[in-house]
Amino acid sequence: MKQVLEFEKPVVKLREEIEEAKKKLASKPSDKLANQITELEKKADTLLREIHTNLNPWQRVQISRHINRPFMLDYVKHCCDEFIEVHGDRHIGDDHAMPAGFAMWGEKKVVVIGHQKGRDTKENLLRNFGSAHPEGYRKALRVMRMAEKFGLPILTLIDTPGAFPGIGAEERNIAEAIAFNLREMMTLRTPVVAIVIGEGGSGGALGIGIADRVLMMENAYYSVISPEGCAAILWKHREHAPEAAAALKLSAQDLSKLGIIDGIVPEPFGGAHNDHEVAATSLKDAVLNAISELEKLPTAQLLEQRYQKFRALGKYTEN
Repeated sequence: MKQVLEFEKPVVKLREEIEEAKKKLASKPSDKLANQITELEKKADTLLREIHTNLNPWQRVQISRHINRPFMLDYVKHCCDEFIEVHGDRHIGDDHAMPAGFAMWGEKKVVVIGHQKGRDTKENLLRNFGSAHPEGYRKALRVMRMAEKFGLPILTLIDTPGAFPGIGAEERNIAEAIAFNLREMMTLRTPVVAIVIGEGGSGGALGIGIADRVLMMENAYYSVISPEGCAAILWKHREHAPEAAAALKLSAQDLSKLGIIDGIVPEPFGGAHNDHEVAATSLKDAVLNAISELEKLPTAQLLEQRYQKFRALGKYTEN
């Protein structure tokens, strides 16, 4: 499925001109036309590089939502030699928006949990557009407790616009499920690494985001509310989403400066959707490095650092 982002349309237009010129050149060779094609290609490359070296927060939000961006199970496929999925929360049922299971991440045995979106209507209905129900968060915690029991590191891959806000989710107490995870994840006696791979929306993201190391992909976003939701509240119209994105400081670059996250995982030029394998290699290495550091810490120190890490969030100074 081809998706062209709004800010990349000038480059796409140039590429189309180049293709048309190449067709003319094939039917009627011309040195002048060949030189024009070379100049157009240079112009397109320069323009693309200028765009992607000066991305604003709203443009990064658009990239984070790209339909061809690697999702949780794409990363599992590229990074794991083996993955055994675990189903059900032992209360209500299974939630396909939140796959979880045991995996071999390189040579490291881990538990992987994350949000999974879909690329077509059928898959999105199965995955509920990446918005998990209460049973998804309860399944996640069940698998985390298993990881703790067997001494396995926990990896969570966050990619959701938010937890599902439907009537059924409210009836089954989505707020309690997320709140319970926040408390219980703080006490897990095993290393936890969380990575925002796409969208990191509100409590839906935070419900599996309490970790010793919180990382973000270069073009992901992590926020208390979506830019559109913020714009609807503050400006009464979604058209102000770009302004909201800038005000929310939701990009990996802003959150790193604020000390909210612990690191940024680089993506291939133009975004992870352009090369899944390169993006997966960066993610795999970042996870292994984080786990290696955390496994050196005694359990008591690990828990204390995790506690202090989240206690430090939201500090401010008065001038």
